[in-house]
Amino acid sequence: MRSVASAGGGKVSGKLAFIFPGQGSQYTGMGRELAAKYQEARDVFQAANAALEFPLSDLCFQGAPEDLALTANTQPAVLAVSMAVFAVLKARGVRPDIVAGHSLGEYSALVAAGALSLGSALRLVRVRGELMQKAVPQGAGAMAAVIGLSREGVLRSCEAASGVGHVEPANFNAPDQIVISGEAAAVKKASELCLSQGARRVIPLAVSGPFHSRMMAPAASALRANLAQVPIKPPAIPVVCNVSGRVVSTPDEIRTSLVDQVCSPVLWEECVRAMWQEGARIFIEVGPGKVLSGLVRRIIPDAAVLAAEAGTPVEVALEFLEGVL
Repeated sequence: MRSVASAGGGKVSGKLAFIFPGQGSQYTGMGRELAAKYQEARDVFQAANAALEFPLSDLCFQGAPEDLALTANTQPAVLAVSMAVFAVLKARGVRPDIVAGHSLGEYSALVAAGALSLGSALRLVRVRGELMQKAVPQGAGAMAAVIGLSREGVLRSCEAASGVGHVEPANFNAPDQIVISGEAAAVKKASELCLSQGARRVIPLAVSGPFHSRMMAPAASALRANLAQVPIKPPAIPVVCNVSGRVVSTPDEIRTSLVDQVCSPVLWEECVRAMWQEGARIFIEVGPGKVLSGLVRRIIPDAAVLAAEAGTPVEVALEFLEGVL
């Protein structure tokens, strides 16, 4: 049992969860300071360069934003930075009791749990990114974040917009944030309907496709064949998966969930609540950005949360967990 100070000044005791970010958390320069300071991070980036046979580290440290934003580049880049942060924390005794990741981040979680090797995960997400990029012509699909509307309201809006085209919920991120995905015209119509239903805001997302919708079916089918060739071990610690919000424990369950995830909504709120149910009270976001940390605070205000960001995570994380490692 671990214990840390809560945001309210009291103590929070429980298990330690690592959560790993997905696409959208990337930025130019991510991981550069970490690699300059820690050998463990340099080792991860060198392994990533070798696994993918191109200098992924250069893309992370100094790549142009437009290159980094390409799905086939973003996915291995975010995974590599996340695992570099993980390696540095692990070398200093910070080990999670349970893990989960948002979309792409699920692959990072599986590496952290020992189910996937780093090289296998990097190659898989590179292929996954390419497949997702090719599944739908550029501009045909879209995504938008709906803020401040209930699940029922979002579902009603998507159903009402179905006459224009396909649109569906793609990410249940928090009680007040749901992302919708589908054909561009249908997403636009559903966005208007969400606002008329009482949503505070609807934010179009800068993405290259309608991810986590049934329009990604060609990518899911092709990914299944790739996953069949990759060795997967039973996780050494619990991994909560996106498609069910429950712990997966066998290689077959993991393969199925990773395929289904491409076309299914990310049940992030359920994932966080499942980790809480498993005893997690301390959540550390491991990788670039702070998106998931903010979502956890909105889902479970009583949780103790830290973003171990890629710039300077170690000192902050060790201070946060002082006396509980």
